[in-house]
Amino acid sequence: MTMMIRLARIDSRLLHGQVATVWTKTVAPNRILVVSDSVAQDELRKMLIVQAAPPGVKANVITVDKMIQIYHEPLFDGVKPLILTDTPQNMARLVAGGLDFKATGIDIGSLAYSAGMVMVTNAIAVGPSEAAALYQLQAAGLAIFAQKVPTDKRVDVMPLLAKNGFEATSK
Repeated sequence: MTMMIRLARIDSRLLHGQVATVWTKTVAPNRILVVSDSVAQDELRKMLIVQAAPPGVKANVITVDKMIQIYHEPLFDGVKPLILTDTPQNMARLVAGGLDFKATGIDIGSLAYSAGMVMVTNAIAVGPSEAAALYQLQAAGLAIFAQKVPTDKRVDVMPLLAKNGFEATSK
């Protein structure tokens, strides 16, 4: 037995209002796990994320390596987490480390724009490294979709990558 993952979401905003209220009510996790090496080192961001957790659901901020470690420990088999990463690269590292997201797929809420990126939807910006990580997730057999809130229709992200000039590359 392993963790019963309720939602795997990539969102550069991490734990914010939509996740804390709407998503948590919809997927009913007993834990929110924010998985980011950079955030795990930032005491202020960690404190704000833990405080943003909705009543009755504890939030933790951990590194990618720690998430991989606890996923494989029987002690955590009863955990039903909502897993949040801030980048596709972190999600790809989790999959490479053995986390199984086939039941949930990968939801992308928002990816913030920075120089060198292309907006593939009104809320998702992708650059070459993000696209490579998303193709890696697809190659692992995962559905990758954009869905801001549960009532929105899921939009397959992969055709949007190709439409915007990001092609799968063989390694």
